[in-house]
Amino acid sequence: MVDQLVGKWDLVSSEGFDEYLKEVGVGLMTRKIASNLKPTLIFEKNGETWSMTSKSTFKTFTVTWEMGKEQEGETADGRKVKATFSVEGDKLIQVEKGANGKDSRFERWIEGGKLNIVCECNGVKCVRVYERSAA
Repeated sequence: MVDQLVGKWDLVSSEGFDEYLKEVGVGLMTRKIASNLKPTLIFEKNGETWSMTSKSTFKTFTVTWEMGKEQEGETADGRKVKATFSVEGDKLIQVEKGANGKDSRFERWIEGGKLNIVCECNGVKCVRVYERSAA
């Protein structure tokens, strides 16, 4: 099921993003910039290796992974994390353990032709919805 993520997706709605970013420790200026962006997500799969690239007018950021393997990295805003990706049912799950003690869980799935993403940290949730890009 998660193979359906492969392709380009454009952000169409976002709820609670600023609150989520604040909870994980992102500073005010970065939150304000991030909340105004309309990124395109690009999912690619090459053998066992996946990548997700977020492109916006402000920044392009890519994360690569293999399912089930914890890896060290950093977020688009520079926070150090250890991330593990897995599949639960028809959802792509990402668990981030933050060096600042702020852990996050991301659930990504397709429903009704839209990519849904729920981000959660300490009970603070954000919901972002993307549509497949026409380009």
